[in-house]
Amino acid sequence: MASSYAITESTAFTITHARHIAAKVAADLKRMQRHYGKPSDSDIADYEAEVVALLKAGYLGTVSYGFRRNENWIEPTLRYTARDLAGGTADDDDDPGKVRPWADISGASFHSYLTYSAAWNRLDSAQRDAFKKTLPFYRSGGSEPGITGYLEQDRTYSAGGQALGRASVRSY
Repeated sequence: MASSYAITESTAFTITHARHIAAKVAADLKRMQRHYGKPSDSDIADYEAEVVALLKAGYLGTVSYGFRRNENWIEPTLRYTARDLAGGTADDDDDPGKVRPWADISGASFHSYLTYSAAWNRLDSAQRDAFKKTLPFYRSGGSEPGITGYLEQDRTYSAGGQALGRASVRSY
């Protein structure tokens, strides 16, 4: 008599997975703070909590943190894009870092900009508002800044089948 076995692996994305990914974003922001003086420790904690909540709920599209001059992102700016790993592995989980020092931020100010996922767009306005009120700060609408330079994909942070791809703004 022949026997066969099949193993199926299913991973539920948990708050622990979301915290693992968000901690890497916070580490990047801490490096940015070390090189450029922004964001503050309290802002980093708030951004980390926001990423945890949005990732866990599946509502994060993209989030950018960095410096703007003349309504355009400049180097150093980091953009994170949420995605399913879709066949990716734990090998796709990079260490945080490599935020370039010594960029010219004169005349620029620190900002962040967030977009939401398709799951967010399926919520009605009352559900969106109720969720936003659970976050460390309330984001309002605004126009997405352009980019002075280009985006270079340079990191992937992942856990539990979900990932944040990181791209850095680079100067020409």
